[in-house]
Amino acid sequence: MNEHSSNFLREHNARQVWHPMAHPAEMEQIPPRIIVSAEGVRITDLDGKSVIDAVGGLWNVNLGYSCDSIKQAIARQLAELPFYSAFRGTTNPRLIELGHKLIEALKPEGMKRAMFTSGGSDSVESALRIARQYWKVRGKSDKVKFMALKKGYHGTHFGGASVNGNSNFRRAYEPLLAGVFHAPAPYLYRNPFNETDPDRLADLCLAAIDDEIKFQGADTIAAFIGEPVLGAGGVIVPPKGFYKKLRALLEKHDILMIADEVITGFGRTGEWFGVRNDGFKPDIMCIAKAITSGYFPLGACVVNEKIEEAFMGSDDPLAAIYHGYTYSGHPVGCAAAIACLDETFSRDLPGNAAREGDFLKSSFETLAQKQETIGDVRGRGLMTAIEFVADRKTKAPAGKNYMAAIADAAYDAGALVRVSGANMMMSPPLVIERRDTQAIVDAVAAAVSGVKLDPAK
Repeated sequence: MNEHSSNFLREHNARQVWHPMAHPAEMEQIPPRIIVSAEGVRITDLDGKSVIDAVGGLWNVNLGYSCDSIKQAIARQLAELPFYSAFRGTTNPRLIELGHKLIEALKPEGMKRAMFTSGGSDSVESALRIARQYWKVRGKSDKVKFMALKKGYHGTHFGGASVNGNSNFRRAYEPLLAGVFHAPAPYLYRNPFNETDPDRLADLCLAAIDDEIKFQGADTIAAFIGEPVLGAGGVIVPPKGFYKKLRALLEKHDILMIADEVITGFGRTGEWFGVRNDGFKPDIMCIAKAITSGYFPLGACVVNEKIEEAFMGSDDPLAAIYHGYTYSGHPVGCAAAIACLDETFSRDLPGNAAREGDFLKSSFETLAQKQETIGDVRGRGLMTAIEFVADRKTKAPAGKNYMAAIADAAYDAGALVRVSGANMMMSPPLVIERRDTQAIVDAVAAAVSGVKLDPAK
């Protein structure tokens, strides 16, 4: 890149673009880092600084940045058929092949049909629509409400924002979808019950969900949506057995269960899919991110046999799927996903995620013994969070300035991490090796020991 191009990028950075999840004025004042290239698990910025991507793009670059088989599959498909619609009457070979491969991968969950989307938010929107439509096809048109967990994150469409459990994604866009109700998350470090025993906390949260179902009326509730591990809300790992018990509770009340696997799918939690950590089978699964390792925008909403049969066995006009996207089943995206899944399932990604994730978590727990600003360390597989506090006794969250300084210091020390509120979150590529996970630990340790700002600011 020549100096003229570099100067142009610096001059115009954040001047004509609104960046997601950021205040436009702040982005102009403190422009984002311009990432110009990547290789393996490292990214390089416009100034030539190379660091480990401890965020994995945005929870999605599971295979790192140098997977040639995906890049070649994209190039071949662009030459053969760059696009065609999958709306009624036409399809393409890659869509058919990917549908078969995905359903085969999800046989243990009993999944039967996939609707392809452009990403995670689309997949959640599709799941919510299909859940409501399912009950109408079944003749139970009062079942329209949704339940979700506080702290959960389900994308940015109106449906997804409505079931989100964090006010940051809701307040500016309210009123949102009516008929959505939230229950306490089994968040051991902070919960309304002041409960520190994981099993008791799980039971208290389940009792609150059961109480809300009875109050709303089970005959009015379409579905419950939840992440096997709550990601953007701060890597909240539910106690073992929580979701299995929740699944049984929902079945008792005849309520559908939607598993949001957008982050957890394809090995990140130490299992191929997050639902396998608790061994439960949802009715609908939302998938995206790692299905192409981030190389092409693609997602899927996948349904089980119960839902498939309701649609296939009905001659009601309401059983027609009047939903979809221009890029549903995009041939280039499907080609990328086929190559990605071939590469993904040829490796022991869950095993590596479990090993390296355990190393990160234990290393940060050791660091917490030395650093008073670390209030909590949690994670499962290669989903790790450090929660920073201004005061350990009161659990007062660390301030925005402190978190920004910690992130900048970690970058200077060689690792890009993500901060959200008082949480530092890490989700590196699943192909990461120990020398690089150790480098992440070293970078974070250097940042925490080196930043002396008042953590309340």
